[in-house]
Amino acid sequence: MTRPRVAVTVGDPAGIGPEIVEKALRDPLVTAVCDPVVYGPAGAGAFEPGRLSAAAGQAAYDAIVEAVGDAMAGRVDAVATAPINKAAFALAGIPWRGHTELLAHLTGAPFVAMMFYADALRVVLATIHVALADVPRLLTRDRLERIIRLAARELPAFGYARPRLAVAGLNPHAGEGGLLGAEETEVFVPAIDACRRDGIDVTGPVPADTLFVRAARGEFDAVVASYHDQGMLPVKLLAFGKAVNVTLGLPILRTSVDHGTAFDIAGTGTADPGSLVEAIRLAARLASARAAAGGAR
Repeated sequence: MTRPRVAVTVGDPAGIGPEIVEKALRDPLVTAVCDPVVYGPAGAGAFEPGRLSAAAGQAAYDAIVEAVGDAMAGRVDAVATAPINKAAFALAGIPWRGHTELLAHLTGAPFVAMMFYADALRVVLATIHVALADVPRLLTRDRLERIIRLAARELPAFGYARPRLAVAGLNPHAGEGGLLGAEETEVFVPAIDACRRDGIDVTGPVPADTLFVRAARGEFDAVVASYHDQGMLPVKLLAFGKAVNVTLGLPILRTSVDHGTAFDIAGTGTADPGSLVEAIRLAARLASARAAAGGAR
């Protein structure tokens, strides 16, 4: 089988992206599974490490646009991205605050979700880069249903033929029957019941303080978390530096690191490429599996 070509974007060139890309591309775990293609500014060294700038934000954006265009055209088989800086994007006048929202726009995907994938735990986020105060308003029955259905449809590609899903409640003790919040009874239960009626193996809402322990012990294949930090805390506790950010719902394969631009250590040579190595390996694995299946999603 032809080795997959994986586009690797350097992210914000003032962050640790260029360093971890260079290290990852020399890693035998990467060179054994794919042919990486790097996307980024020709003069990455022209950007001062750790310095926030509009120019760096624009360079990161341009690399993403080019890599996604090549993926959509079939010139590369997957995209793995190093971290961007949201403030640099804002300085450059770029309206998207993260890869996920930008990738949905570039590919025309109608509905996407962010999943963090690790051997220890898989977490799908129902909401991502929004203020915590906005989460209850955004967690509608329709949105929750669509997230659950998307996870059930996409997880078989990761080796879970009939994924066992669980949904974390929004409130403490999953609302305690309405005593600690009405969202679980008014939004979560109807959404979960509708998905169950269609044959999806989904449990919930489950109190978040015990659910992630149960999932890490193997009871569930993936957890749907209500908001960013609810899902990210357990992932980073169990697998920081080894977890992979995957965008579900795109017409292309895209993976990324589980960390940010780390301006505080940019240029020191101490950045750990482990998460990017895992992101490239997972992208290559998914691309090879898709090719073996004849390109079908």
